[in-house]
Order: sequence, then structure tokens, then C-alpha cells
Amino acid sequence: MDLFTIVTARADYELGALVIIDQTQLPEREVYLALKTPEEIWEAIYLLKVRGAPAIGVAAAYGISVCMQKVDEVGDFYREFARVKNYLASSRPTAVNLFTALERMEVALLKCQGAGVEVLKQVLREEAEAIRKEDAAACRKIGEHGLSLLKPGMGLLTHCNAGHLAVSEYGTALAPIYLGQEQGFGFSVFADETRPLLQGARLTAFELQKAGVDVTLICDNMASSVMKQGWVQAVLVGCDRVAANGDTANKIGTSGVAVLAKYYGIPFYVLGPTSTIDMDCPTGKEIKIEEREPAEVTEKWYARRMAPEGIHVYNPAFDVTPAEVITAIITEKGIAYPPFSDTFRGWKECK
Repeated sequence: MDLFTIVTARADYELGALVIIDQTQLPEREVYLALKTPEEIWEAIYLLKVRGAPAIGVAAAYGISVCMQKVDEVGDFYREFARVKNYLASSRPTAVNLFTALERMEVALLKCQGAGVEVLKQVLREEAEAIRKEDAAACRKIGEHGLSLLKPGMGLLTHCNAGHLAVSEYGTALAPIYLGQEQGFGFSVFADETRPLLQGARLTAFELQKAGVDVTLICDNMASSVMKQGWVQAVLVGCDRVAANGDTANKIGTSGVAVLAKYYGIPFYVLGPTSTIDMDCPTGKEIKIEEREPAEVTEKWYARRMAPEGIHVYNPAFDVTPAEVITAIITEKGIAYPPFSDTFRGWKECK
């Protein structure tokens, strides 16, 4: 697929930069950014120039590796690593992959205490690349498990963007769609626009169309209508964090789609790598929800402001979908059904 020529995040060590496709410029322009400083990387993550839980993790791993290539003194190396790690971790609070990737880079580094600077740099390069490769392989397996639950010709609905742009390859929620496309399943997909940042309209519609998938864009408040008319046989969404009990945090509006699917008797599937499962988080109540700037609601994307000056705005980036309205959670290790915690525990123990 032409879509897979787009690389979400990679390291260019000759240039000394994390290179990302700027997702805020899509679908009008495909623009790549070379980010050379922790500040540039932090800003890119915060402003959603790179977004999607797995892609954020990959970008953070590459980013800290790139930044550390510029440090030449052993005495400064661990101190600077800790500073950059903590700084990048502060960019977004909800997606667990960001913290997991940075902690994994730290573990790899600490295993080499006493080694020279060049060895430490190489270890970081290798660990970042391993994180990317594992993410790509996991997405393929997620797609295979997800496709096993679907039938040719189904109508599918998705929310936000959990596709190729959100990961290293294939996506999570969109991975079964791409595998189905390769095998001639002929899915019809409804993509929620996903207010207020329009990831569905700008990104999911863009990449599904680019891959030749039959996709129809709808406003968020049209989901009930297409479900009622019998056009949707399954809902596929991604996740940024999964609590130990199966509650899932995903882009704002996901929980509403889950409630609608439950009402209409439509399977609601959450797809994501096991790295998004946080066994230290008992339930969704403990997940910290990022709140973003009011301007994203009142004026972003508009030619003129569309709300009165001074209006109070509540702009959470995510909501939590309770486990009781989730049909199954699909990962690279298999499919979990309620109750979820025992399956999660088994997956985590079999690393």
C-alpha cells in the first residue's frame, strides 16, 4: 500500500534528529520535521505533531537516543539522560507507552554502567530500534487476531485515529481493516470525525482512502444514526491506557460510542498492544486525563471564532470506557474477554 511509505517516526543519526511526519499538516500536506532538541521533541508530542500511544512511545525512544548522541562525557551521560527522560515524560500524561518506552531505555542504559560513552550511545540506538520493530510486529498480530472476529462485507465504525499514523505500521484498530483489504474482505468503514481535533476526519479518513478502503466520514453525533440503520456490525477503537480491570482510556467520545454499541447490540472491540495495559492502575478512575487548551474547541480549524469570548470550556483529551461495555480487548498476545484481569495477568507473566 502507498500508505505504508509514510514513516511516522524514525531516527536520522547523521542529521542528529528525530524525523516525524507532522500530523497537524495532514491531509493537505505531507511534511516531515527534523527535531534535534528535547524542547522540539516535547513540543511535537504535546502539539500532536506525532500522536497515537504506540507512535509516541517510539518517538520518545528515538528522541532520547538522538539527544544522547550529543553527550561525550561519561560523567554527564546519566545525569543528562535522567533530565531528558523526565522532561519528555511530562509532555502528555495519559498514554502509558510514553513512560514505558522511556523506562525501557533507562533500564537498557543502567545495565551498561561502567561502559564507555560510545557503548552507551550504541545501546540506546539498538533499544530504540527494538521498540519500533516490536511495535510493528505487535500491530500485525493485533490485526490478525482482530480479523478473526470479522466477516467479509461488514460495516465497521471507528473513532479517532488508531491506524498506521498512530504506530510503526498497520495500526491497532485499523490493522484488521488493512489485513482485510489485502485479503479482499471488502469492509465499509464509517470514520467518526472526532472533535475537537478531528483525528478521524484529518487522519483516519486520509489513510483509509489512501489505502483504497471504502470509507465514509461522519460527524461524531451521527454514530447512533448509522448504527440504527443497521450499517455497522462492529466497532473498532484503539486505546491509550488499559487499567487492570479492563477499563480503557481512549480519545474523548469513545465511551459514548461504546454505550451506543451496547444499546444496539453491536460488538465493541478495543485493540492495542499489551504495552498499553497498566497493571499498576486498578481501574479507570486512577487514569489521569489530560485537559487541553480551550482554543481547540472554540476556534481551531475555524476561519473565525465559533464561540463567544470568555465562554467556559471543558476540553478533556480522553475519556474512560468501562469494562462492562467492552466486548473484547484485542492485543498481539490474543483476545481477552470479560472479566479481563486474569487474562491480562497471564499475558504480563508470559513475557
